Order: sequence, then C-alpha cells, then structure tokens
Amino acid sequence: MVELSKLTPDLYANSMSVERAYEKCRKINTENYENFTVVSRLLPQDKRKYIHALYAFSRYTDDLGDELEGGNLEALDQWERELEGVEKGDFTGNTILVALKDTIEANGLTLKPFKKIITANRLDQKNSSYETYEDLLYYCEHSANPVGRIFLNIFGYGGDRRIELSDKTCTGLQLTNFWQDVDRDERMGRVYVPREDMERFNYSRDELENRAYNENFVRLMEFEVNRARELLQEGLELVSTLDGRVKVDVALFNLGGLKILDKIESIDYDVLHRRPTVSKGEKVWLFLLTAAKVFLGGISRAERA
Repeated sequence: MVELSKLTPDLYANSMSVERAYEKCRKINTENYENFTVVSRLLPQDKRKYIHALYAFSRYTDDLGDELEGGNLEALDQWERELEGVEKGDFTGNTILVALKDTIEANGLTLKPFKKIITANRLDQKNSSYETYEDLLYYCEHSANPVGRIFLNIFGYGGDRRIELSDKTCTGLQLTNFWQDVDRDERMGRVYVPREDMERFNYSRDELENRAYNENFVRLMEFEVNRARELLQEGLELVSTLDGRVKVDVALFNLGGLKILDKIESIDYDVLHRRPTVSKGEKVWLFLLTAAKVFLGGISRAERA
C-alpha cells in the first residue's frame, strides 16, 4: 500500500491546528496558481480560507495523479480512503484534510464532489484519449464541475439553474484548458480532442503526434473552440444571479477563459507549436474592465452572444 505520508512528508504532522492547516493551504495555492493571490483578494475574508482548502485539495489530487513515477492509482485510492476518514473521524495527519474537514463542517458540504475530483484523476490514469464528446463531458463532470458546485455552496448559493450555469462555466473552462494545451497534453500521452471529431475533420492521431498543422487541424480546433466559447457565453448568466464581490470573481474566470479562446483564434488555432496565454498587463486590464462592468452595469448581452 502506498503511504502518502512518506511520499509527501511535508503535508503530514502528528497534530496540526486548523489555523495552521489553512495557512499551509494558502501557501500551496499561491505557489501553484498564478492568479490565485489576485483572485482570492476579491473574495470575502471569512470565506477565503475555505476556497484555499478546496484549491489545495484539488492541487494535491492532481499531483498524485500526474507527478508520481508509478503507483498513481494506488495513491489515489489511498487518498480517497484518507478523505473518507474525514467523515469517520480518522485523522491521518494530512494538513489539507485538517482544513478540509473544517471547511466541510462549516459549510454543510458532503464528500461526494471531492470524491468526483479524485475519480477524474483516475480517469486520466486509465484513459489516454476519449472516443466521443460525451465521454469528454463525463470527464469534465468529475474534474471541473464539482469545483464550481462546491464554490457555490461555500457562498450559500443553490438552485438548479445556478448549478446548470456553473457546470457550463466550469466545463467551458476545462475545455479551454485542453485546447490551450493540446501540445503539452499529447507529450504527456493524453489526447483530449475526441476521436470522433478528429475523424469528422479527417485529422489523424499520427498527424497530431507529428504536429501536422494543416487546414483540417484548423477546422477541427475552430470547431472545438466554438464549443467551449458557447458554454462560457451561456455560463455568464450566472454572474447576474450572484451578489457582491463574488460576481467579479466568477465573471473574471469566465471572461478570462473567453480571452484565451480569442488568443487561440488569433494564432489561427496553431496550438501545436504555440501555447496562447494572457499577459500580466492583459490580466490587469481584464480585471479592471470586469470589475467596472459588473459593478456599474453588468455583463452585456453582446459578451454572451
């Protein structure tokens, strides 16, 4: 059995106060998420620590799935057992789980969405590619959508319509990340472009492996980018159902995803040889513009269409 305490000893202690556990989660996030410091400042201070716990849990789960040289599935299984111990009161000494236990109890959460995040990482170990778009949506249902749902719960938002819009936003962001990282993911042995779409546009796996940039690839990626853009544009409606600074946070993530899609389009979809990113200056401008729009007049219909 994989012993996570030996794999990541810096995260395990015989005892850990809740306050110190949240601080450890904060450090994990600021070291691993480029935009987290800026974004987290938008959130109400009394809720910020819970988001740190959520993101740290997601980061650690991703690391277990991606960065071990072997035994990834076994490590993820052990991580799920330790997560289940949160409900049972079995303390394993993991700092992230100390903070997560407090987050779950304070916000009336269940373990189900957290388990889905672990399941998504199992899927990455078992699947190197996806046959259909529906298969890819199933992955997003476990990898991205649970994060949005937990986020809404932490801020006291529920309702079927909000959940639907959150899922659209999170799936759109996940797909955007896939299309931004086609080259990197393929080098890791993963292809998220559905095989049925590659066949539809007459673009082969061999061509992808050889980084063949041609008209068929452009048409394929234009199709995928438009799918993601439609989801993000529909998901923008969520912003108008929220209150206060949370509106800016959600709008910023959504519009940031749309900005990346615009960047992909601006390089004629050549994500095989370039990774489109948003510069620091563009991020600052996007933040200011988004905040102004949200607080002064909301997100326009033009940005959703």
